Amino acid sequence: MSTDDLANELTRRTENAPQELLTRAFFFFCAVLSIVTTVAIIVLLTTEAAKFFSLTASLLGVEGQTVSLVDFFTGTTWQTSTGEYGVLPLVAGTLMVVIGSAIIALPLGVGTAIYLSEYASPRLRSKLKPALEILAGIPTVVYGFFALIYITPALGTVLPDIAFFNMASAAIVVGIMIIPMVASISEDAMSAVPDELREAGYGLGATKFDVSAGVVVPAAASGIFSSFILALSRAIGETMAVTIAAGSQARFLNPIDPTAYLEGAMPMTAAMIQLLTGDITGGGLAYRSLFAIGLTLFAITLLMNVISDLVAARYREEYE
Repeated sequence: MSTDDLANELTRRTENAPQELLTRAFFFFCAVLSIVTTVAIIVLLTTEAAKFFSLTASLLGVEGQTVSLVDFFTGTTWQTSTGEYGVLPLVAGTLMVVIGSAIIALPLGVGTAIYLSEYASPRLRSKLKPALEILAGIPTVVYGFFALIYITPALGTVLPDIAFFNMASAAIVVGIMIIPMVASISEDAMSAVPDELREAGYGLGATKFDVSAGVVVPAAASGIFSSFILALSRAIGETMAVTIAAGSQARFLNPIDPTAYLEGAMPMTAAMIQLLTGDITGGGLAYRSLFAIGLTLFAITLLMNVISDLVAARYREEYE
């Protein structure tokens, strides 16, 4: 580059300096705002939940009724009217939604991603993928009424003993909701696999299915697994659909018992909705239990995302 070119470049950068500084300041503000919001949510959950538990409430000098950590995390009864705050029935209800939705969404989502990435033509993919992602834009309350009006009666024709509010309908409708997330992220991961790997498989005489299942899917394992964790995190935090479909009765059911899905239960998010819409006193024990449930839900979701990052990092190192 000549001296004149260097001088022109320096002049251009000097003239654009105010705009660059303004742009940098804007993006810095966005990053700081995101971090501050996250920290504020964590501080709010932690401080309010600390007032709910006996041990931490005594350290904070909070007076009034409290619940011990042991009773909260090991209790099998959730009944605010009688002062019983065992979170296990709520956790079991959440696990039932997660397990049931995973059985539906994970294989269907991966199968859809394989078709879009490996079998569909570019023209067909450009139409199918946006159509699939429309499912993610439907309000969750609509999914809840869909489960109540269509899925539950359909299950009732096959399973006469099923309750009107049941975990099977809630799990099915949440599974339908998270299929687009699994399919979209997995398809992106599969499309990012180098074509050289596919060509090597075809060169060895492999069929389309062999290449898809034996080459592409293992190579995209990190992205596929990340889609699983993100989708299940969405299932854990789903509120309106499970509240409408599963009912509002806290039962301690066995998540691995298929017959338990015929009954209604109360996931953690549904319990929070019931408390918020009920007659509770601000600052009371029931009010503080909202934050204890929220902190538990946050910890479970955070743990799942940390595991996702660790697994994705491991497989990314192996295949890249």
